[in-house]
Formats: sequence, structure tokens, C-alpha cells
Amino acid sequence: MRDFLSLALQRQSDRAFDATRPVEKEKLERILEAARMAPSACNAQPWHFIVVDDLELKNQVADATSSKLIGINHFTKQAPVHIVVVEESVNLSSGFGSLVKDKKFAHVDIGITAAHLCLAAEDEGLGTCIIGWFNESKVRKLLNIPSGKRVLLDIVVGYSLQPDRPKKRKEKDKVISFNSYE
Repeated sequence: MRDFLSLALQRQSDRAFDATRPVEKEKLERILEAARMAPSACNAQPWHFIVVDDLELKNQVADATSSKLIGINHFTKQAPVHIVVVEESVNLSSGFGSLVKDKKFAHVDIGITAAHLCLAAEDEGLGTCIIGWFNESKVRKLLNIPSGKRVLLDIVVGYSLQPDRPKKRKEKDKVISFNSYE
């Protein structure tokens, strides 16, 4: 494992994958374990991961993520694996806290687990891209997800063909302050 800052600096949203190179099961198991071990409010663990690696089904899920109308996500068919993240019910403590504090802790928790998954994939030499734009009802139907469940993310995983690119981020003084909002 690399030092964490180097890992975080290296990780990028990849949009070009080697469609001919499958992801090894042992690598998938390690990145899923990293995601499973992510912290969550009141240890609710409000997630379920569906690994889609069957070629035909994966291509159907990819079709549900792309839009010809606005021209996005056409690269998702190249990725050999899609990991669909379904929101699960939270436990009583997390649900009560969400209600009292008017914060959707499950969504925060799923963001944390997605970050764990993507960083673990980067550490394994894999590229990822988190997809939030997709036809949720189509994905739900394709993967037999009950109608009462929310499909929050589709994380595509594979061997990246995209060259590293510099990160464009706001300057530190625009996003960090000490002891007061400035």
C-alpha cells in the first residue's frame, strides 16, 4: 500500500477502460471488503453492493447509465465491472438521528463507502468512476432490486486506459479555515 496522500492524489475519475482485460476476482474481493469495512452512522451499514460482471447484463446496465440526449456516460460499456450501490434501511439509532438532525446519514455513509471502494481500487491498480446519472427504474428492473429500494450509485471498475491528468481543485484558502468560517 502506498502512503495515503499519494493514493488520494493518484485516484481520478476514469472514463476509458480496457474492455478486453477482466478484473481479477481477488482484487474485487479486496476492494469490496474495504467498502464493507467503511464507517457508518451508528454502524447502520446502509448499503448493498451488486457486482455486475456478466457481459450481457453489464452492457444493459451501462445502457441505463448513458444518455444520447445529453451525451454522457457512453464510456461505461468499456468497464468490465459495474458495482451498483443500493441504499438499505438504517438501524433505529441512525434513523432517529437523521430525523432529529435533518440529515440523511445513509447518503453520507454511502459516500464514505464509495470513497473507500474507489481508493482501494486505485491501490489495486484499477480505475473507477462514480456514476450518479442513470435510469434508476431500469437498473432496478435489470438487477431485481425491490421497488422500495433506492439505487444511489453505479461505480464502474476496470483497468484504466486514461492517462493521469492534473487535478483541478479550489485553492486551499477557499475551502479550509481554522477556528472560524472565513
